[in-house]
Amino acid sequence: MSRDFNTASATQTKDEWLTPPAVIAALGCFDLDPCSPIVRPWDTATTHFDINADGMKQPWFGRVWLNPPYGDQTFNWLAKLAAHRNGIALVFARTETKGFHREVWQKADALLFFEGRLKFFHVTGEAGGAANAPSVLVAYGEENAAALKSACERGLLRGQFIRLRGDA
Repeated sequence: MSRDFNTASATQTKDEWLTPPAVIAALGCFDLDPCSPIVRPWDTATTHFDINADGMKQPWFGRVWLNPPYGDQTFNWLAKLAAHRNGIALVFARTETKGFHREVWQKADALLFFEGRLKFFHVTGEAGGAANAPSVLVAYGEENAAALKSACERGLLRGQFIRLRGDA
């Protein structure tokens, strides 16, 4: 396996890491999670598309939660969310990459860079170790930018909120 945008190491083959439930709770309800694991210990949205439903090929609706596969397809998922204009994505903060410049810096409304490293979960519901890179929440749409700002201001998520577009 080669190293790419989100690969933790050259030997790691797993790209399915579950969002900590506290992150979802801090951001409010989502209508769709197009990258849901087949087996999940908690819901991240009202509707879930797993790998069998192929969320990239399905039409997206409502407010989307996106924790995409951490691999070479990450920016394809972000491009679809940017075009949808209503959702929040959780990705590694690889801010220097061409994909990040194209799909995040040029299209997102706001970011929340986490303080410290997130601890993702396994599909068993057990917490894993700390991520191998810093993580960022990427908001597309004004309401989602406001949700990031609110979660940060209320202390529900610790990190640095950055507005890219829209209201201050």
